[in-house]
Amino acid sequence: MKDPYEILGVARGASEVDIKGAFRKLGKEHHPDRNPGDELAIQRFKEINAAYQILSDPKKRAVYDRFGAAGLGGSGSPFPGMPIDLGDLNIDGIFGDLLDALGIRVGDRGGLQVEIQVTFEEAAFGCTKTIAYDRVVSCDDCSGSGGVPGSALASCSACGGRGKVRFQQGVFPITVERPCSRCSGSGRIVSDPCRGCSGVGLRSKRGNLEVDIPPGIEPASTRRIEGKGNTMKNRRVGDLDLLVTVKPHEFFRRAGDNVLCGLPITFAQAVLGDEVEIPTLDGKGTLRVPQGTQPGTTLRVRGKGIPKRVMGGRGDQLVEIQVEIPTNLTERQKTLVEELARELGEAVQPQQRTFLDKLKDLFN
Repeated sequence: MKDPYEILGVARGASEVDIKGAFRKLGKEHHPDRNPGDELAIQRFKEINAAYQILSDPKKRAVYDRFGAAGLGGSGSPFPGMPIDLGDLNIDGIFGDLLDALGIRVGDRGGLQVEIQVTFEEAAFGCTKTIAYDRVVSCDDCSGSGGVPGSALASCSACGGRGKVRFQQGVFPITVERPCSRCSGSGRIVSDPCRGCSGVGLRSKRGNLEVDIPPGIEPASTRRIEGKGNTMKNRRVGDLDLLVTVKPHEFFRRAGDNVLCGLPITFAQAVLGDEVEIPTLDGKGTLRVPQGTQPGTTLRVRGKGIPKRVMGGRGDQLVEIQVEIPTNLTERQKTLVEELARELGEAVQPQQRTFLDKLKDLFN
């Protein structure tokens, strides 16, 4: 037998936390699902399992530290008949950690969350997307039994075949029952573990799923799809939660059912008014800019926003006017602007006059 400390890469004085951390890291790295067809990885995974079974059990670890491999049933063992058995598990033992290597925690209900990204237009009008994701399913090699096909199932020694164990909880001597962690509540354990799943009965599998994204879905929304999560022992299959994220758009932002965008126009267009081309979710559109439009004015285009999910219809498109001030003027252009300024005087500057009036009141 190889040195279990050497297999897990930990020191002889390693703590339980260090041992469990090393097992999880190596278990994930050498798991058969991550190394299909690699016999060396499978053999390495078995060694890691066996090493962890010894070092995670205080009694077995103490025996090994004192007597070495012989103490665990090898030649010259003072404790003959003490074999290394993958079925000898507890709630914090190897079975739970094998599940943990698949991404399943003790008490997990099989829920799974996958992020899906859509464009701004896809979120607005809805779409159908195909996602690829990893989920835990029943092992094909053993049909989820955990044992080699044809192998016998033995009664679980931890629960006596009942599938439940009793324990006392709290200050008062109240006895309660919970599913046996060793046999996952089945009352039976495999005598010959399946090589494909190491006796867990579950393995990771990548698959595709076609999902519908409804029109008007909000960013960071979650869609639940029943029965498409992880398969759990002696429980129904968990659900899949899709976390929808929306890519930023070059022009548009969202405010509820409305779409916001900025529109740069020239000084002349703001003063004289104009009909300009604007982008919309439906393609090109036109917008009438009234004469004397001020910077920061918001113009509304009705019915060009996000489809409403409850009441029907669509929101509006809100266009924020951004007046571009010309720079790098020629001498003639500067002269023309100066002439315009003298011609206009203060009559067309109500905002500036109001500001100056308020400023006088402040200091008087």
